[in-house]
Amino acid sequence: MRSAAEDLTTRARIRDAAISRFGQQGFASTSVRQIAQDAGVSPALILHHFGSKEGLREVCDAHVVNEFVAERDGMTGADASRLMRQALDSLEERNAGLDYLARMLVDDSAASDRLFDTFLSRTREMLRKQIAEGTMRPQSDLEATAVYMTLYGLGPVILRRQLARAFGETTLTTSLLERSTIPVLELYTHGLYADDRLLVAAKEALSRRSGPRSDKGENDPNQDPDPPR
Repeated sequence: MRSAAEDLTTRARIRDAAISRFGQQGFASTSVRQIAQDAGVSPALILHHFGSKEGLREVCDAHVVNEFVAERDGMTGADASRLMRQALDSLEERNAGLDYLARMLVDDSAASDRLFDTFLSRTREMLRKQIAEGTMRPQSDLEATAVYMTLYGLGPVILRRQLARAFGETTLTTSLLERSTIPVLELYTHGLYADDRLLVAAKEALSRRSGPRSDKGENDPNQDPDPPR
C-alpha cells in the first residue's frame, strides 16, 4: 500500500512532468505515455490520479496560475523587496511554467479560455482588494481595467521571444528583467502622460453618441455639398 505522502509526491512529479511536456510540445501533441515515461510511472497510474489527460491539464493549469498569482500578490506586502529579488533570481526555475502558459494560452480551445478566465478572475480580485486597501486608485470601469491588466501581465509571457529580442537577448534573462522592473513600475505608479488632455478628449468623444442625427450640419459627410436651389 502506498502512503498518502507517497501519492502526493507522485502526483506532483506527474504534474511537473506534464507541465514540462505540455510547454514543450503543446497539449494535443503530448501523450499520456510520454508524461508517464518522464515521471517514471505507468500510464495507468496517471489515469488513476487524474482520470484523463484533460483532468491532468486542469491540475496543471491550477498549479501554474497559483504559482504566478501568489508571487504577484506577495509583492504588495511588507516583504515585497525580498520577494522581488527572489523572483528575479529564480527565472530558470520558472521557465517550465512560462513555457506552459505561452503554449496553453494560445490554444484555440475552451481549456485555453478557462485558463485566461482564471487569470482574469484572480486579477479582478487583486484589484478589488488593493483598491479597498488604498494601494490602488478607484477605477471608472474595474472590469475593463482587470481585462487589460491581465493582458499586460500575460503579454510578455506569450511574446517572450520578441521581448528578449528587443533587448538584444536570445531569451529572458535576469538582467533583462532587472532593466525592465523600474520602468514598468514607474508606468504603473506615476502614469505616462504629464496632463489629462487625452483623457478629457476621450471622454468628450465618447459623450458624443454615434447614430442618426436630425440636425445635419456643415460637417456632416452625408450632406449634399451643393443642394439644389
